[in-house]
Order: sequence, then structure tokens, then C-alpha cells
Amino acid sequence: MTVVPRSVLSFLIVGVVLLATAMPACAAETIDDIQRQFQTPPDDARIMVRWWWFGPAVTKTEISRELHAMKDAGIGGVEIQPVYPVALDDEKAGIKTLRYLSDEHLDALRHANREAHALGLRVDLTLGSGWPFGGPSVPITQAAGKLRVERVKLAGAERDVKVPLLSEGEQLIAAFLSRTTASYEITPIVNDTATLPADLNGATEILFFISSRTKQQVKRASVGAEGYVLDHYDRTAVEAYLKNVGDRLLQAFDDQPPYAVFSDSLEVYGTDWTPNLLAEFQKRRGYDLKPLLPALIADIGPRTTEIRHDWSQTLTDLVNDNFVRTIRDWAARHHTRFRMQAYGVPPATLSTNRFVDLPEGEGAAWKSLSATRWATSASHLYDRPITSSETWTWLNSPTFRATPLDFKAEADLHFLQGVNQLIGHGWPYSGPQNDYPGWRFYASTALNDQNPWWIVMPDLAQYLQRTSYLLRQGQPVNDIAVYLPENDAWAGFKPNTKGDANMLEALRSLIGDTVVTKIIEAGYAFDFIDDDALRETGLDRYKLILLPNVTRLPADTAARLAKFSQAGGALIATRRLPDGSSDIHARLVADEKRELVPALNSILSPDVRFSDGQGDFGFVHRRTADADLYFLANTGNAPRTVTATFRVSATRSDWWDPHTGTATPVTLSTGKDGVTVPLELAAYGSRFLVFTRRSAAIPSSPGSTSAAPAPLDLSGGWRVTFQNGPTVTMQQLRSWTDDEPTRFYSGLASYKKTFDAPADTLRAGSRMKLNLGQEKPIPPVRLKNGMRTWIDSPVKDAVVVYVNGQRAGSIWHPPYELDVTSFLRPGTNQLKIVVANTAINALSGQPLPDYKPLTARYGERFKPQDMANLKPLQSGLTGPITLVQEMITQ
Repeated sequence: MTVVPRSVLSFLIVGVVLLATAMPACAAETIDDIQRQFQTPPDDARIMVRWWWFGPAVTKTEISRELHAMKDAGIGGVEIQPVYPVALDDEKAGIKTLRYLSDEHLDALRHANREAHALGLRVDLTLGSGWPFGGPSVPITQAAGKLRVERVKLAGAERDVKVPLLSEGEQLIAAFLSRTTASYEITPIVNDTATLPADLNGATEILFFISSRTKQQVKRASVGAEGYVLDHYDRTAVEAYLKNVGDRLLQAFDDQPPYAVFSDSLEVYGTDWTPNLLAEFQKRRGYDLKPLLPALIADIGPRTTEIRHDWSQTLTDLVNDNFVRTIRDWAARHHTRFRMQAYGVPPATLSTNRFVDLPEGEGAAWKSLSATRWATSASHLYDRPITSSETWTWLNSPTFRATPLDFKAEADLHFLQGVNQLIGHGWPYSGPQNDYPGWRFYASTALNDQNPWWIVMPDLAQYLQRTSYLLRQGQPVNDIAVYLPENDAWAGFKPNTKGDANMLEALRSLIGDTVVTKIIEAGYAFDFIDDDALRETGLDRYKLILLPNVTRLPADTAARLAKFSQAGGALIATRRLPDGSSDIHARLVADEKRELVPALNSILSPDVRFSDGQGDFGFVHRRTADADLYFLANTGNAPRTVTATFRVSATRSDWWDPHTGTATPVTLSTGKDGVTVPLELAAYGSRFLVFTRRSAAIPSSPGSTSAAPAPLDLSGGWRVTFQNGPTVTMQQLRSWTDDEPTRFYSGLASYKKTFDAPADTLRAGSRMKLNLGQEKPIPPVRLKNGMRTWIDSPVKDAVVVYVNGQRAGSIWHPPYELDVTSFLRPGTNQLKIVVANTAINALSGQPLPDYKPLTARYGERFKPQDMANLKPLQSGLTGPITLVQEMITQ
């Protein structure tokens, strides 16, 4: 049974680099200003969503409805991304596919942009459909390039070898005789034939090096956007794409350009060449690569790794100059910004982000070299105040299964890496149909109003908004810079191999996860840094530089590190000392697992030290002129109570609750190591600890509580009404999936009862909390993709509480309780708890859509993930439910 109903001033920028989003619209100066805005944060801190337009088959009516639903839920904007169709055209159902870049498609974009602006919503635009950039406007001569090497074995007296057949878009670069002595001799080509010398002198084969094309097709393309992926190394190709696609798209925006244009992560698989590479290599590296081409695929002697390094570095230079900078400059001319996930293939580096206005990451693995911290580090280094992150891509798969707590828990993992703008992945546009919950993306979480738990989305959105806002204040306090061995990665790349030239992946392999984990466990915050950032931004903001498993160290980097150490900075190298590092005086830590934490702590006092170890706790530290702000999160599935010592000086300390916007004084004690406070966080709990140097000292105690005896048990006698469905009496709370009529029910259920509140429970000096039960940890299971929370919750999955007809608040995360003091009255009280589950139960009760006709028409453009053998999930309240009186003492 399914019953849920479907519920910026443009400015001119020419010839300059935009520095991110500038500062937040309401930049605060003092901690008092910040606290006021924390309670009601500015709209630009709201989350955004990637808006999937399937087909695209959209209507103006539904576009308007969905934008209004986003606004009402606390979402601040959209990134419009047209993708593959999920339904065939159906005139009766009102489904009509709009061919990509057609007048009808642009008219829909124009309507969406105008409607969003009228609502005060931000609009970003993906510069293409699907990914990577490409499509029908890209000819094979401008398609992604690769190096093709053909080996032809020499047979007997054969002296003439025909050049391999070249297909469209290919060019012969050179041919080489290959000898058993690992020597190579370039061979002239005449009339498509290599004529070999009379004496082969041990040659066994001839190698033909060919500038070829990957022929990769755009993934997940909408109708009319199919075609070759673009050559990201070729400026002429990129400029042609921007003219044919970018300029055409922006015709829909009239005098209201998008806030930003967007490029997803680089996934141009196998691209390692472009026709102009030899000329670019000569210009950038100062020598001719052509006679040395065999070094890219074989060991030709001592210069092999140097040649591979220079070839790989040239690929990075080309993607930076010809793709990233070209789009950034194009965006500036069109009065918008460039937002990009600058990692992947081609081999973008951390400092590629210096050519990006709005750096973006993805990935929740906060104790590793993640794309998320890659982006936030670049923002810190290059003074970009806002870093966004693609969030919830694989959250609690399959789609529509994720709970509000799941969303919060993953968002916290992004916040812990320094993110302060969330891009939810994503909101699936849904056309007119009868099958609830509508259209859905093959992979990502469905973050839209078809979720029953959407009744608490405004509360979730405000938590995310407050946290994002506060993480934009001041400057990051990161003690350590972790140097990325990009030169070692460049030297390790080879063409025509199974592994792509992916800088981020190569660095993960070189560094591993241990270094990052140990830095966090030791109590420090950190950034990654690379050679370009060292040259352009320096090291003054850091106290310690870590060199993890570094071999190749450029001379200018070594000189800067030596200067840093001479000025009192600390250097630690792990596993080995870099070549040519004799002047930098780095301390060697051979065993990262056992030796790194003691080494760090012996050099530098931790920023935060927890009494029983770091465990699942994480923190972010930002500093303003008069305060230190710490975001603290428990990433684990059990509550935890510790004392924490912070390396600050302060006269006052307060807990700031991002759920409510309230502040509560906290007792602190000052010692030689800093300030110590008691810290208690629920499972997946989080809050801010704010230290200030305001003149007013904190109270000696904020007040303590003691539970009054005998909580009032409200667990029995509930009348439960299902929306447009049955009403049942539950003498004992149970999952509504236990009852056959509501086994596959996804929607809302109203739990009602009356109870008497004794007069002494409402006396002054006490408060009453409605407690819906205690969560139980469940053992985590390794997931193929993404994450989820690991608790058995007494609330499945979100509730809104009404007391005597007034909305008292929502409950959707531990601890599952709500202060209802101000809503109670002596004598009889009416209690209503509206409970919402997920849409997965309804999906479990219906077959998968038949996509065979769609595949026959358009080919297989997607595969539904994890949708087989779905089972309904427990839903409702499982209790016990109590009304608990707490006595407040001063």
C-alpha cells in the first residue's frame, strides 16, 4: 500500500580569476555576530541538490512544483544534470522526451532558472549531459586521445613492413626497431612502409607508435547527447565544445547566468596522448620526446623514469591549461564561476584546483587520502573560502532506503574533512506516473519529497545549514601539511597499462591510509600540499611538514623545506628519506603504525586530546579574531563520554547545538596543556564547542540534572491510523510490517493517546522529556559502496511530535528524546506522534519496472543497483516510550 502524496545578483567578471564564492553573504566579524547568525544562518549555507532530469522529459508544471518543494524543505539550490531516459514517450501519461540542446530543452531550462531565481534558489549547470564532457558535436579528430603501440614481429629476410592500418582520427608518430639488447632505433617511413636496414643487428620486432583515440562514449547521456568523449588535452577541441554546447546552454539563461557551471570528476579512461603532445613536450620540458618514445613502455636505461615523469607531467600541464583554465576563463566571460571535481583521469593534481573557482570533492572516507580532503586542502592553500562536496552518492543503497540519520552521519564525515557546502547527490525529477515512489537514479540516494520521512527534512536541512555556516567562519587551524609525492606518481605512470594515469589513485597507493589515520589519532588537523602550492602559497601556516614515502624531491621544494626547518618548523619523513634531502634535517619514522604518533606528539602538542583515545571522534578547528570553534562528531554507533583537552586559551566555553541553534555554557578547567572540558556525544552525535575570550567569565557550573523517580510509561494503548488506510490499536508497540495489511506500507502513521500528567511533574525547576527508547548498536558490515549507520533504532525512521495540538518538534537521531515541558498542562494531555518510514517497503511490494522496451529503443544506459530481492524494513515505533522528569539544580 502506498499513500504518500507528492507533496543572487549577477556580476561581471572579465579577465580575472574568481576566488570561490567570495565570502558568505553575511560574513560575521565578532563571535556575537556569529552566534546571532548561527541561530538563523544565511541562505547561501543551505545544501544544494543535483537535479537529475531523465531524458530529459520534464514539464514546466513539475519543474515549478519540485522547486517549491525544495524551497519549503530548506534546500538552497540545484545543479541541473540531464541524464539518460527512464521512460518511453507516452502522450497519455504526459511524458515527452526533449532532445538535448533542442529549443524545447532550452525553454525548460529557462523556466527552471527563472522560477528558481524567483524563489531565491541558486542554480548551477553541468556543462554537458552525463559524463565526461562530450557528445555529438565532438568529431573523432577531437575525441579523447591515447597512445597505441603496435608490435610487429620480424620474420627472416623481411625488410619492408607495412604501417598498421590507421583508422579515422589516428596518426603515425614513429616506428622503432626493437633489439634484444633493449636498444631502439627509429626507422624512417616511406609510402606507409618501414624499410629496415640490411643488417638487423639483433632486432626482433618493430614498434609502431600511433596517436590514437580511446573512442570512449559519454556515460549516462540523455537523448541527443550521445557521442565521443572530448580530448581534454586539446584546447581547440575544448573551445569548440564550449561554443557548441556551453554557449548553446547559456542561451537559456538570458540575463541571469547560472551561479556556476560544473564539471564532474575526470573519468576519461585510458587517455594518455593528444596529437600535439610532442610539440607541447618540447616546449615545456626542453627536449624532444620522439626519439625516446620507447621509454614510455620499456626500460631503456637510467633515463627511463625521468622520461616517464616528464611525459606524465606534460599531461597534467595540458589538462590544466587546455581544459581547466580554458573553461574557467570561458565561465568568467559569461559572468559565472567554474565549479569542478579536479581529480581523476587525465592526471589532475591537487594544485589543479588553483584554476578552479569552486573546488569540490567527494567521498566520506575521512581517514584516508580522499578526494574530499584533496579539495578542502586546495581551498585552504589557495584561499577559497567555500569547498563543496558531492554527498550521499551511494548512501545506504538501494535508492530510497537511506534514513535522515544516514544523511546526517555521512554529512558529518564530509564536514570533518573541512567541507562547508553540500551538494546532495541527488534529487530525481519524477514525471507523471502511478508507480510510487517515481523515477529514481540508478545509483544515488533519492533526496526528494517522495520519501515519507520528508516531514523532518526541514529539521535535517537546518542542521546541515547551521553546520555549513559555522565551518565558513574564521580560518582553518591545521598544524600539519602532508606533502604529496606527485613526482613519484608521474614517474610511475605508463601508457597502455591497465591502470590509468590517475594522480589521486597513484598517491593513495604510494602513501596508503596509515599516515592519515595516525595523524588524526594523534590529535591534529592537517592539509595535503604539493610542489605548486609550496611555490605559490608557502608554508608559514604550518608547524610540521610530513613527507610520506617520498623518493623524488624537486630541488626548489628541498630548498623551501630547508628554509622551513631553519626557521623552526619540524619535518618528518616516513619509510625513507627523500633523495637529495640532506639539507632538510627531516626526522625519519620507519614504522608509521608504531612510531608516527609518538614522533608527532614529541614535537607538537595535540590540538585535541581525548581521555581514552581518539576512537571514532573527529574534529575541525577554525579560529576567528576572538574565538576558537571546534566541530566535534562521534562517527561511531555508540554513545561516548570522555574528557577532552584543547590547546587553546579562553575565558569562556559554550556548547552550540546545530540542531536547535542554542548555546549552553560548559564548565572548563585550565591546565598547562590547555583547556579541559567534559565531552558527551550520542551515537552519530555532533555539536560545536566554542571557546571565546569575551570579558564575561562562564558560570562555575551550567547546572546539572538528576532524573526524578518513576518515569511515566506511555508504551501501551496507542491508536495508530495509517494515511488513507486502517486504524489499529497497539497495546504493545511493534513494527507495522508485522501486520499483513501494512507489510508493504510506505508512508505516515499517526500514533495517538491521552495521558494524565501529575501536577508535581510540572513544577518549577524541572523539565519533561518524551523518550522514545534507546538505540542498540549492530555490527557493521563492509559495504561495496557508500556508507550507512549501524544501529537498531526505536524510531523507524522519523517522527514529528504534537502535544495538545501543538508541534513540539521532531525526533530522528540519537538520543531519541524531546523536551516537551512547555507544551504540557496539568491533568489530561493529548499526544500525537506522526511516524514516517522510508519508501523501500513500497518498492519491496512491487516488481522492478520493465526496462526492456527502453533498452531496445536507446540501448542500455544504466543498471539499477541493489534492487533485487528487496524486503520491507521494520517501521514505526518499537519503544519503550516514557515521559521522563528531570530536576534542574544549579
